[in-house]
Amino acid sequence: MIPKKRSVRLWFRNILRTCTYIYVNSSSYIEAAKEKSGGTSMEIGISTFVETTPDVVTGEVISHAQRLREVVEEIVLADQVGLDVFGVGEHHRKDYAASSPALVLAAAAPQTKWIRLTSAVTVLSSADPVRVFQDFATLDGISNGRAEIMAGRGSFIESFPLFGYDLDEYDELFDEKLELLLTLRESEKVTWRGGKHRPAINNLGVYPRPVQQPLPVWIGSGGNTESVIRAGLLGLPLVLAIIGGRPTQFAPLVQMYKKAAAQAGHDVSKLPVASHSHGFVGEDTEGAADKFFPSTQASMNVIGRERGWGHYSRASFDAARSLEGALYVGDAETVAQKIIHLRKNVGITRFMLHCPLGTMPHGDVMRSIELLGSEVAPRVRKEIARWEAEGEPQE
Repeated sequence: MIPKKRSVRLWFRNILRTCTYIYVNSSSYIEAAKEKSGGTSMEIGISTFVETTPDVVTGEVISHAQRLREVVEEIVLADQVGLDVFGVGEHHRKDYAASSPALVLAAAAPQTKWIRLTSAVTVLSSADPVRVFQDFATLDGISNGRAEIMAGRGSFIESFPLFGYDLDEYDELFDEKLELLLTLRESEKVTWRGGKHRPAINNLGVYPRPVQQPLPVWIGSGGNTESVIRAGLLGLPLVLAIIGGRPTQFAPLVQMYKKAAAQAGHDVSKLPVASHSHGFVGEDTEGAADKFFPSTQASMNVIGRERGWGHYSRASFDAARSLEGALYVGDAETVAQKIIHLRKNVGITRFMLHCPLGTMPHGDVMRSIELLGSEVAPRVRKEIARWEAEGEPQE
């Protein structure tokens, strides 16, 4: 039974008129993705938070400027090796260089041809939806129709005091701003009722207009039930951050999402579901683990101290590398089999490898991206193409 919270019912009522429009876009999106991914309904890509944490060996901290230039190179390489999507996260703290994902992605857009360019995520609760839409419409124009917005509340809270928002209104802010963002996609001239945090808009033009109609908006979720149901009711693509525990535990959330979508009248076969998980691809599995562990441990323990988590040990890391764990670390075959397992048991149709976690040598990150595109992705697509050709049941 789908939970029927009051906020979800209000959401559905307020923007029911946009659902058919959103669904049509999702349908065409799936077909385009299949064509891009060799005829399969599976996309593979990279996400990054563009960290500038101290190097775990030397203690050196690279500049924001250097890391930003490096990530542009990483996006360009991802396009060259045939990956489908690259996502950049938004943060507002010293150890992260990307406060404006759209600008970072725009720097790479003219140097790429095929790869889709998305935020991962845009912290919509503390942003102006009009400006978010304009920034990503601009990116869409520069990239000729490859921009996406991944909208989320954000697991880091630095942007709220920075932009003058009250954390007590964390959920309310997101609800109101998502409603406006979706309204902005509908037409050149915008009329919106206004809300507590944003005055009404009365028949005003919002420019530039994107190449894609409408501009794709995904909902990012860490596994919150209400956000999953909201995405389903709206017919919006869903992204799950699967960074701990057993990824198969997210299968009920995917089913809940699909059930909500079906109840709202959407064809669930046309709605993509993505995941974002930490990982690294190396020449051999143990070598990859040895390279990825130091920066992962350092980052997890910094965040853990802020949030009251326990110590992150090598034993925790190695346990998460198992087939049932949430770390996608190893050689190409190991990582490919884990992605296939995720697709088969959870129903993910887009997988984003989050690499690096913390600060790693740029050359190692570039090699991981190269292996993901040239060796992992073909294995995954070949197996999924076989399923689809033979009509094997999938989630």
